[in-house]
Amino acid sequence: MNLPIRWKVAIGTLLAVTLGLAVAGWVALHSIEQIELARLIESLETRTGLATILLDPLLGKSDRQAPASKLQTMAREVSRQAHARVTVIGPEGRVLADSETPDETLSQLENHSNRPEVIQALVTGRGTDIRLSQTTGKRMFYLAVPIGPPSAPRGIVRLALPMTTIEARVQDLKRALAIAFGVAFAVSVVLSVLLARGLTRPLSDMAAVARKLADGTLGHRIPATSGDEVGVLARTMNQMAEQLESKIREVSEDRAQLLAMLASMVEGIMVLDCRGTVLQVNPALERMFMVWGREARGRAHWEVIRHHDFNELAKRALETRQNQSGEITMALSGRTFRVEASVAGGQRENEACAVLVFHDITALRRLEKVRKDFVANVSHELRTPLTSIKGYVEALLDGAKDDPDQTVRFLDIILKQSDRLNLILEDLLQLSRIESGEVSFKRDPVDLSAVVDRTLALIKPLADKKGHAVTVAIPPDLPPAAGDEEQLVQVLTNLLDNAVKYTPPQGSIHIAGQSAKDSPLSMVELSVTDTGLGIPEADRPRIFERFYRVDKARSRELGGTGLGLSIVKHIVEAHGGQIWVEGNHPVGSRFVVRLPTSKDVPTDVQLNLASPT
Repeated sequence: MNLPIRWKVAIGTLLAVTLGLAVAGWVALHSIEQIELARLIESLETRTGLATILLDPLLGKSDRQAPASKLQTMAREVSRQAHARVTVIGPEGRVLADSETPDETLSQLENHSNRPEVIQALVTGRGTDIRLSQTTGKRMFYLAVPIGPPSAPRGIVRLALPMTTIEARVQDLKRALAIAFGVAFAVSVVLSVLLARGLTRPLSDMAAVARKLADGTLGHRIPATSGDEVGVLARTMNQMAEQLESKIREVSEDRAQLLAMLASMVEGIMVLDCRGTVLQVNPALERMFMVWGREARGRAHWEVIRHHDFNELAKRALETRQNQSGEITMALSGRTFRVEASVAGGQRENEACAVLVFHDITALRRLEKVRKDFVANVSHELRTPLTSIKGYVEALLDGAKDDPDQTVRFLDIILKQSDRLNLILEDLLQLSRIESGEVSFKRDPVDLSAVVDRTLALIKPLADKKGHAVTVAIPPDLPPAAGDEEQLVQVLTNLLDNAVKYTPPQGSIHIAGQSAKDSPLSMVELSVTDTGLGIPEADRPRIFERFYRVDKARSRELGGTGLGLSIVKHIVEAHGGQIWVEGNHPVGSRFVVRLPTSKDVPTDVQLNLASPT
C-alpha cells in the first residue's frame, strides 16, 4: 500500500483503537446481559418464593376442596402482584392454573412435563429456561420451583417474564455504549492523526531534506529539537550531510582543478581502463585527432585512434602493466606524436588503468629536418666555391702559374668564387642579425611608389638585357606603408631579381599595389607577378626556407645563394606583415607582400624567431 507513513501510523492506531473498543464493547454488553439476567433470576426467585407460599395452601387440599376457579383466581392475583406470568403445574405435568390463559381454554393446554424448567425443578429443586412461548408468542424467561417436599412435590409453580424488558434495557445500554464508543472513536481519530503527525513530521522533514540532498542542494539541514531517537537520527543525518557536502566540495574542487589542468595542457591526454575503454580525453587530444570527448568516452581506444603502432603500444601497457613510449605518424595529416603511456594502477572496469600523453613533435621533427637540410645545404654551398678555389690554387702551384694566360684565367675564377663565398657569408650574417633582433627597423610612412621607382632603377638594366616587359600599377591614392624604406627596397629588389633570373627572355613582370580588403587591420599589398618557370605547388610551403631551391642546378647557374627569400620573409614579418607565393596561370609565379599602413601600426611587432626558416 503506497501511503505516506503519517497515514500508515494513523490508520494503524485507529485500527488498534477500533479493535480495542469493539472487544471492550462486546465484553461490556455480555457482562451487562449476564448482570441483568442474574438480577432477573434473583427477582423471579423472590417472587416465585412468595407465589409458592401463597399457592401452597391451595395445593395442599384435595381438588374438591380447591376448585380450579379458585386456583386460577389466586394465580392471577399473584401474577398481578408479582408482575409476572404465573403458571401452576401438577406433578404429572397438567396445567392447573395460568394467569395468562382464560378459564375455558385452560384444559386445552398441552402437558408441561417435558418442559426443560419443569424437568430441572423436579430434579434439582429449581429450573430455568429462555424460549419463545407458544401461548403468548413472546420470548420468555421461565423459573420453576416445586411445591412441597422434593421427594413428593404437590405441584410446580412457574413464573415467567418477557425478555423484552431485558432486551430493551440492553438496547438502551447498547445505544449509550455506541454513543460513548463513537465519541471515543472520534477523539481517537483526532488524537491518532495528531500523534501520527507529531511522530512522522520529523521523518517527513528528513525525507524532504534527503531528497534535496539527492538533488544536489547540500545547504539544507533537518531541525532537531527532540532528544529521542528521531532527534538522534536527525542530528546524525545533519552530520552526514555536512560531511557529504565537505567531501563533494573537495571532490568538485579537485575535479575542477583537474579539468582546468587537462583543458590548459597543450599535450593530448587519454585515460584508459583495464579493458582499453576510453574514460577521459582532454580538449588538446580532441583538436589533435578531430574527435569529440562525448563520442570517444566509453569506446575502445582502437576505435578512437585507428593507428597500428599506437594500438600496439596501448595494448602492451595494459597487458604488461609497465610504462611504454613511442612515436606515431598519422598518414593523412602527416603529424608526428610522441606517446608516453603511464600505468595508473586501476584494476577494475571504469578505473584509470593507463594514462597516455601525446606530445605533438611535428614542428620539432620538421625543424630537425630543416636544420639538417640547412647544415647540408650550407656545407654544400660553402664547399663548392672552396673546392673550386682550392683546385685552381693547386693547379697554379703545380705549374699553371708559369703560363700568364692560364694564371689570369684561374685567378679570375678564384676571385668570382671568393665573391660568391663572401656573398653567402654576408647573407648568412644579415639573416642572423635580423633573427637576433640586432637590426632595428624604422616605422616611418613609406610611399610604395617611391620604393618601386628606386628598385626599378637597379633592376631595369637586367630586365632590358633579357627583353622583359616590366609594368607597374600603383594607385595614386594607395595609403603609405609603415616601415623602413631601405629594408623594403631590399625586399622588392630580391623579389624582382628572382623574377628577372627565372623568367625566360621576352617575358613579362608586373608590379601592382592595392589596399587589402579581407584584413581586419588597415593593410596594403604589393605583388610581383612574372611569367617565368613557376614554383610547383608542393614546393611553395618551403620556398622561404634557407638554401631551399626548386631547381638547385639552375639556381647555382644563375648565381643564387638560396637565402634571399628567407631574408625577405624575415624583413616582412619584422614589419608586422605577411608574404606568400601563388601560381600565376598559365605560367609563372605571383609573390604577395602585405604590410600595415601608417594608420594602423602594431606597437609590439617582433621577429618570429620560432620560424624554422
